[in-house]
Amino acid sequence: MKICHLTSVHQVDDTRIFIKECSSLAEFGHEVYLVAPNTVNTRKNNVTIIGIQRENKGRINRIIDTTKKVYEQALLIDADIYHFHDPELIPVGIKLSKKGKKVIYDVHEDVPRDILSKDWIPKIFRKFISFIFEQYEKRVARKFNAIVTATPFINERFKKINTNTYNINNYPLLDELVSVGNLVSTEKEYIGYVGGLSSIRGINEIVEAAQDILCKVAFVGPLDEQLKQKVANSKNVEYFGVLNREEVRDFLAKCSAGLVTFLPEPNHINAQPNKMFEYMSAGIPVISSNFPLWKNIIESNNCGICVDPTNPDEIAEAINWIYNNPDEANNMGKNGRSAVEQKYNWKVEEKKLINLYQKLSQ
Repeated sequence: MKICHLTSVHQVDDTRIFIKECSSLAEFGHEVYLVAPNTVNTRKNNVTIIGIQRENKGRINRIIDTTKKVYEQALLIDADIYHFHDPELIPVGIKLSKKGKKVIYDVHEDVPRDILSKDWIPKIFRKFISFIFEQYEKRVARKFNAIVTATPFINERFKKINTNTYNINNYPLLDELVSVGNLVSTEKEYIGYVGGLSSIRGINEIVEAAQDILCKVAFVGPLDEQLKQKVANSKNVEYFGVLNREEVRDFLAKCSAGLVTFLPEPNHINAQPNKMFEYMSAGIPVISSNFPLWKNIIESNNCGICVDPTNPDEIAEAINWIYNNPDEANNMGKNGRSAVEQKYNWKVEEKKLINLYQKLSQ
């Protein structure tokens, strides 16, 4: 089949969109296109990439301009199935459906809950906007041939709306982030964090916890402007910038544990953060927020420590325990790696994706 994935927000090398979904479909033999912002036309992993420019014209104007460009490219490609990844592309999906195309909406986030934490929306309006968007999303979701969700929680919400809803978890590639060093070394240099760094992801609490630890915390990923000075001037904290996937693998080999202590925002509590499973795949223990879903994953697999993410003392205590108990921490890392090998890996989820496309082709 001729398949076209569409994104107006994500980077061209996005892990879920390109590295996993597009690459898996191409490997299976489909003709795959990816329309993505701010990149050049090229071909990689047997996927044809079409770039569009996302102009900096203010949020609303940028969205209108970019979605128009995505739609124009989508029509030129003339695919059998379109698979879009951003809420702002819902109107594009509807237009393609009206033209008789098969369309999949890939829901990465619980957007109505995510809106409740958006700093750029005045707090007084967030509940109203969240409610309006959820009603809109419910109405349009029925019009698509399939809904793909990134977590079981989101899946339950959409299954009530569209029976052709499939949960395809964002589990890691089995061997992408693991190295021999991760699995055998008990002498690690850092407690690591990989991903976007912002206040609602608990970075302030981690920095505060770092003042009372026996090792160093190292951050990797794009850094919120408001946090730059705080991170740069803090004791026991290092910032490595943005790294590619191979560099992330090498970085995790130097870490004795990985941090994912997001604050209890509505969109976090029932999420399944990629970094939790990526730390597990790298063979290092996880220090995570003590949300019930996360706690169940960590404790049932004995692969880390759960803490109150709003309490820097608890975070510091967990970090120091990892530092003082390298053998036990190493065993936790091995347990996490074993769990990924058995169930939390992309090969398991890839089969669901391939089966969905086979069903839509009939």
